Amino acid sequence: MSDVHSPESRSKNMRAIRSKNTHPELTLRKLLFARGFRFRLHVKSLAGHPDIVLPKYRVAIFVHGCFWHGHGCYLFKLPVARREFWQNKISQNRQRDLRDTEALQQSGWRVLTVWECALKGRLRWEPNELADRIANWIFCNVERDQQSEVQHR
Repeated sequence: MSDVHSPESRSKNMRAIRSKNTHPELTLRKLLFARGFRFRLHVKSLAGHPDIVLPKYRVAIFVHGCFWHGHGCYLFKLPVARREFWQNKISQNRQRDLRDTEALQQSGWRVLTVWECALKGRLRWEPNELADRIANWIFCNVERDQQSEVQHR
């Protein structure tokens, strides 16, 4: 199946997709800031450049888009056009995510992945409930709970 957009139009659309300061990321930052958390953004010295870093708690938070990171939720749909390209692209993203998470954990960081579907869509969390759940996870300093995910209900 061919693309419905011209190459120039498709290129323009793809350039508009941000990797930093996305709407879900901004939403989560506002929720955390309102709860009194202070954080750093996109710390380049850490593996994977986490979206939000709370050095005081040794917590790194990634806000993953369901499409780009291949989440198995209702927001993810593999494109029909260039299917093999997208399967490889998303597979590489997932492998990189695992590698970065393991590197952070080995450095003593706790890692939280918040999926886009937890912040938007029909199954999203209510903002205060989501913020409470994340705050509880941050304060819970149990080593066995080094990695966690927040996704749709």
